[in-house]
Amino acid sequence: MKILVTTKRVPDPETTLKINAEGTGFQTDNVKWVVNPFDEIAIEEALRIKEKVSGTEVVLVSIGKKESQEQLRTGLAMGADRAILVLADETLDQLAVARVLRKIVEQEQPTLLLMGKQAVDDDANAVPQMLAELLGWPQATFASKVELAGEASAKVTREVDGGLETIEVPLPAVVTADLRLNEPRYASLPGIMKARKKELKEIPLASLGVDTAPKVKTVKLDTPPKRQGGKKVGSVQDLIAALHNEAKVI
Repeated sequence: MKILVTTKRVPDPETTLKINAEGTGFQTDNVKWVVNPFDEIAIEEALRIKEKVSGTEVVLVSIGKKESQEQLRTGLAMGADRAILVLADETLDQLAVARVLRKIVEQEQPTLLLMGKQAVDDDANAVPQMLAELLGWPQATFASKVELAGEASAKVTREVDGGLETIEVPLPAVVTADLRLNEPRYASLPGIMKARKKELKEIPLASLGVDTAPKVKTVKLDTPPKRQGGKKVGSVQDLIAALHNEAKVI
């Protein structure tokens, strides 16, 4: 069995980001970068499957600049077997990312593709669904539990608005990790040492022959307005009047 896991480089969620002068993105100077937390959960799930199923190979894939090696090495230190970095200097939109990942999937032919349900930098929650459509694979999103029946199918418990939903999908399939799927392990010192010697293959984006022309453009970013303090009202009528005249929500 081969499991392919996406691993995105994102700013640390604890970092306070500032909008750049152009208003089209964030300032990246002195920003701490980490593995996307949901991708880290996906890596952990792949490693747990590997521990249960003998002969399983866990392969990581990332798209970005050379600095993304750092996050791939983190995944390798956790226990993944090898990694692939698609070198791309430009920022790709969600459809372009899905198209690039489709090429990697076609080359690697994994039994299972595990992804974080979304990346915490843009919270788009779009690439897994787009990729499943491009591949023609079944998908199970927002997984809080994954059980494999050999290499034939996976039973996935999903977190939905009404509670939990359990579905079974044939493999190969795309499964996205939700927050409660597991608790990622810390990389051990021996794991960190071994990660330095594990294969990390770099593939130039241009060599894949993928159309990466953006279909989505960021026009302008603004910081949210500062929250104002609340106030007390004397009656229901005063509350309705405030909501109508001041907040303008009714």
